[in-house]
Amino acid sequence: TAAVARVSRGPAELLGRALFVRPDGSYEGGLGGRPERDRTAADEAGALLAEGRTGAFTLPEDPDLTVFVESSVPPPRMIVFGAVDFAAALARTGKFLGYHVTVCDARPVFATRLRFPEADEIVVDWPHRYLRQTETDARTVLCVLTHDAKFDVPLLEEALRLPVAFVGAMGSRRTHEDRTRRLREVGLTDRELARLRSPIGLDLGARTPEETALSIAAEIVAARRGGTGVPLTGSGTPIHREEGAGAHAAA
Repeated sequence: TAAVARVSRGPAELLGRALFVRPDGSYEGGLGGRPERDRTAADEAGALLAEGRTGAFTLPEDPDLTVFVESSVPPPRMIVFGAVDFAAALARTGKFLGYHVTVCDARPVFATRLRFPEADEIVVDWPHRYLRQTETDARTVLCVLTHDAKFDVPLLEEALRLPVAFVGAMGSRRTHEDRTRRLREVGLTDRELARLRSPIGLDLGARTPEETALSIAAEIVAARRGGTGVPLTGSGTPIHREEGAGAHAAA
């Protein structure tokens, strides 16, 4: 995982100069003899790298200089907990959106390749134990479809304390209230609980697993891009938003 920031427009003597930027903010190379320019460019490139994006920017002190950043990052992860019918539909939708999809369930009879052919990984383990040991980042999406307190509570206790992009859980409003009470009992704060999107999904009137997966995916995209989830007809809101407007970018 790294980014290359290269001068694509500006004085001839600077064209092609580049920085190699790592996720920890360190960098090598230079854009032309000014350390402060390199530091600013590395910060900008690092922000794009954290979001897994490629793009261009100009520096405030050098408005005639354009720097193009190419990020080399793996696809973001979607981890679906609970090998249920809804999970199969969500795995397909997650792949369509470009996620690396993992399905995790403690029950080997349900977590099979036959049931989840589109998933990149199928893990048989207790959800909270798997989450504790697997790698996540600020782009990771966690979807809890287990709908069982013995799985949900220890899993969400872990999930809501991780710096991930999205944590959502399936269940009725009564289930959500009971789950919230249990999570408070194990020590989660109001701030941590506020990160939980439950019941997961936007109100589309979904009934089938595929419609429910679409509802969940719509909420994930809205969170990522800063959308409202309301119809564009008559809303007056912008159709296209600035990059970085959503919760994922802020994570």
